[in-house]
Amino acid sequence: MSQRLNDEERAGTPTEGLLLAGKTALVTGAGSGIGRAAALKLAQAGANVCLFDLIDGRTEDVEEEIRGMGREAEFYDVDVSDPGRMESAIRAAAERFGCFDVIFANAGVNGTLAPIEDLTPESWNETLGINLRGTFLTVKYAVPHMKTKGGSIVITSSINGNRKFSGFGMSAYSASKAGQVAFAKMAALELARYRIRVNAICPGAIETNIGENTNSTKAVDKIRIPVEYPEGSQPLEHGPGQPEQVADLVLFLASAQSSHITGTEIYIDGAETLL
Repeated sequence: MSQRLNDEERAGTPTEGLLLAGKTALVTGAGSGIGRAAALKLAQAGANVCLFDLIDGRTEDVEEEIRGMGREAEFYDVDVSDPGRMESAIRAAAERFGCFDVIFANAGVNGTLAPIEDLTPESWNETLGINLRGTFLTVKYAVPHMKTKGGSIVITSSINGNRKFSGFGMSAYSASKAGQVAFAKMAALELARYRIRVNAICPGAIETNIGENTNSTKAVDKIRIPVEYPEGSQPLEHGPGQPEQVADLVLFLASAQSSHITGTEIYIDGAETLL
């Protein structure tokens, strides 16, 4: 197969009007928030979708919704920080779908928010394990199933740790998110020979369910520095973004329309971090 895209792919002209017709996508954290929105958006664009998340009923609903579109979808119960479960699930998904064209490494938690001196090693490890090791494991085990055809890997990082450092008590979270951007750049260069693109998206405040896995301790108050923001801390829309807006970016990076973009981080925050 030629390493150069043909004219149709370069122009982004989709088969039957769908950008990802006949493609297979894998989404972690697919049951809610950005993961759910992206899984549905990728399916609407023609992709079959492997849904990775913990069992809580929500991911099964996403699976049913995608099948209602006429696409194939399969839910896999995984903890992204567990190497054994990730390797097994990705192998099973590859056996069913053949290969992966799109990987959206999205699963993540805010974790425990605490001053560095109060943050336990266990809490640090939990946040880094899910956010950073989970990204590594997703990419590590998926890459062998992408090398033949190439494809796109998108990683959900954050403005925190990359362009914003006033999230007091979020040292573990910010470290994990900065690490994801560095990992994406390393992976982009290493995997370019296989025509695999790797990019990181850095959302600002988005209306999701991530608060469910946030443990903010009262000790954070002792390190907090008062910060005054102008009225409307997100100038573009005066409020948090929506998961569907992030999903639009994921679809763009997953498709041939972004065929020359790799190794970069893209901010999607309504100018929040420019204040």
